[in-house]
Amino acid sequence: MKTHCRIALIAAAGCIMTPATFAAQATDTDDIKQQLNLLKAQIAALEARLAEQEQQQSELTAQQEQPASSDETAKASDDSTDGIKLGGAIRTNYSHTSYSDGNKNRGGDFALDIFRLNLNGSIGDVLLNAEIRFFDYMTAVKYAYVGYQLTDDWQVQAGITQVPFGNWPYNSHNWFFSTNYYIGLEDDHDLGILFKRQLSDNWQLDLGFFKNDELGGVDGYVGSRADRYSYDIVGARLPGDGIYDDPAQPLGEYNTLSGRFGYHVSHGELKTELGVSALAGGLHNGQTRAGDYHAWAVHSNSHYHNWNLQLQYTQYQYDVDNGADRMAVGAYAFYDSIAAEATSATVNLAYSVPVEWGPVTGLQFYNNYGLVYDKSDGSRDTMMNITGISVAAGGLFTYFDLVHAKNQPFVGGSASGDSSETERRFNINIGYYF
Repeated sequence: MKTHCRIALIAAAGCIMTPATFAAQATDTDDIKQQLNLLKAQIAALEARLAEQEQQQSELTAQQEQPASSDETAKASDDSTDGIKLGGAIRTNYSHTSYSDGNKNRGGDFALDIFRLNLNGSIGDVLLNAEIRFFDYMTAVKYAYVGYQLTDDWQVQAGITQVPFGNWPYNSHNWFFSTNYYIGLEDDHDLGILFKRQLSDNWQLDLGFFKNDELGGVDGYVGSRADRYSYDIVGARLPGDGIYDDPAQPLGEYNTLSGRFGYHVSHGELKTELGVSALAGGLHNGQTRAGDYHAWAVHSNSHYHNWNLQLQYTQYQYDVDNGADRMAVGAYAFYDSIAAEATSATVNLAYSVPVEWGPVTGLQFYNNYGLVYDKSDGSRDTMMNITGISVAAGGLFTYFDLVHAKNQPFVGGSASGDSSETERRFNINIGYYF
């Protein structure tokens, strides 16, 4: 990836550092080299995760906000020609768990995670960004939208695009995301239109209207409503329904309004985005409106030298006409359940280190903690704590995660489970990005 693109990725993550600011802050060559090494580490830690998001938007933002050297300007000019670029990733995964005797007896399991293709670029003034993921058990479109730069500050996106909510673009550093992902409130993508105000005058704003989820809503023409990347509501749990059953009462989200406001403040080397998010929409049973739902959050994302701290407090509620206190959700080719109402809190801390170990250029150490509590269905709290390290080496990006969790999907439980046991999963995810 070219230099100006990398600077754009860091700007999109809320840590704006450029060669121009380095020159202003440094007084000698050693200082400049030290800060350049720090920038390389931050790039390595974020690049693979941010590659899954709106790269074209990030590049445009950086070009408008950051001063460019003559070399960077020439490279930007080279990239300005029309065309669609093809990229992607191949990822494999190893796991060793406490909740599967077979897995433990085998010494863990190693398998293909995904094969992924990405398209991004522009033809004329119209932008394109899309990603399709191929799993052993399903195929899913994560996002697919066209965009247009309305003004220097505003861009519009239409299609399957990310719902603006919470710390952006992720409220996590690890491969599993946070507990919010499994209740549909992190890295969620739906069908609609999104207006994005780029960072200017220290604030940015995202406003979206989403007609329905990415699979066409409650009566979308799909083989299974569970074959999706993002978690969404697919039904209400009726008395006698099992946690993992196909929903007996199908429901779908529709006509959702979502907004996210972020204000950036700086104090010396400390840079923080303070934000608030909210969304509200309806629930449909295929015949008529069957209820509504809403969620809100306050969040912060702070950078200080090598450190990054993310905090978020969230509340959500699904108000179904039949009074259901448990909802069915679908993702990754299976159904699960969540409480109709709950509160969530997350605390994520990370430390980035520049290194020069052969192909290894950056390490990021992190601990991510999430808790979902005060559940309306009376089930026990969902807790997940992940201690890990990510390693960047050329096109390879690898997560080493040690997970301890209670009532957590993919860690021996359900988001609506009632277990008092803490389960463990050691996980290695190796991805090659091209």
